[in-house]
Amino acid sequence: QVQLVESGGGSVQAGGSLRLSCAASGYAFLGNCMGWFRQAPGKEREGVARMYTGNEYTYYADSVRGRFTISRDNAKNTLYLQMNSLKSEDTAMYYCAASTRTYCSGSSTISTNEFNFWGQGTQVTISS
Repeated sequence: QVQLVESGGGSVQAGGSLRLSCAASGYAFLGNCMGWFRQAPGKEREGVARMYTGNEYTYYADSVRGRFTISRDNAKNTLYLQMNSLKSEDTAMYYCAASTRTYCSGSSTISTNEFNFWGQGTQVTISS
């Protein structure tokens, strides 16, 4: 049974930083596509970043490129999202996602359709 457990959310002021973690269990962590999404109240779930855990491939949404960094620790089966220069519009519930695909889509949009497993989410609130 695949489990994804996010942590690291919280409340910070604009300009601050947070690092989210996603601990995966029951999942073949190495050699698959994983990602981060977020969903603000009243809005659709938005893809933020994705990476292939078998090499250095990463991709970011335009809204976070240059501020967020996705990474992983294969030995710990953990995915991370380092978020810097946070803005009020980054406020949302953040979700970790994992795919059964052994590759990441090359699409310019990070779609929920690419992923099969989801965590329960961790809240990020940015105050201005």
